[in-house]
Amino acid sequence: MDNIISGFFEAIKLLVNLDPYVMDIISVSMMVSGIALIIASLIGIPLGAFLGLTSFPGKHLVVALLYTGMGFPPVVIGLFVFILFSNVGPLGSLEWLYTTKAMIVAQSFISFPLVAGFTMTAVMGVDKSLLLQLRALGATNRQIIWAIIKEARLGVLVSVIAGFGAIISEVGAVMMVGGNIAGSTRVLTTAIVLETRQGNFGLAISFGLILLTITFIVNFIMLHFQKRKLIGSD
Repeated sequence: MDNIISGFFEAIKLLVNLDPYVMDIISVSMMVSGIALIIASLIGIPLGAFLGLTSFPGKHLVVALLYTGMGFPPVVIGLFVFILFSNVGPLGSLEWLYTTKAMIVAQSFISFPLVAGFTMTAVMGVDKSLLLQLRALGATNRQIIWAIIKEARLGVLVSVIAGFGAIISEVGAVMMVGGNIAGSTRVLTTAIVLETRQGNFGLAISFGLILLTITFIVNFIMLHFQKRKLIGSD
């Protein structure tokens, strides 16, 4: 208990003093997870909407693969990305291994199935009569998809929140492909592992509290944009 209390005050002290070491780790964490979430959303939301609105041969197989990806162990994705960018891998010439670029790729793979899967479920929950009305009014496919996504925006927002939660708290894959290099690829989760191994429990707890605070603030901001929708559903 004493370690948690001291870690809490240490976290406040580090943030108030804008400690350069901590600020650098926070900035790398937000940059990597932010870019990965944008990539996952740009791919996952349209794909989820497409799967939720259409029917085609082999759809069950595609959905089964998507659901499998939602529960895929992040460390296996880290292994896949590591091999992809290693010297013997097909993209080894890019020399992305142990850089933030490889971390972004790994986190995008982790987040993308969650965003697509939850978006598909949200779109499938939209009243089918809306789809018929849009088609009767002569809306194009792009207009129909956009209107359905707007109608299912609360579920889509949850998909983005789930994707963010999965990658901001991820440690195995980013450590495997990023290497936890100080001033370069060290993020909050890998810093917690390092400080714990070195016996700096107070600092590790501080990083943990900072991570929880950042996650709460980001989720609060995202939900703020859906305030009216939430109030209306009560």
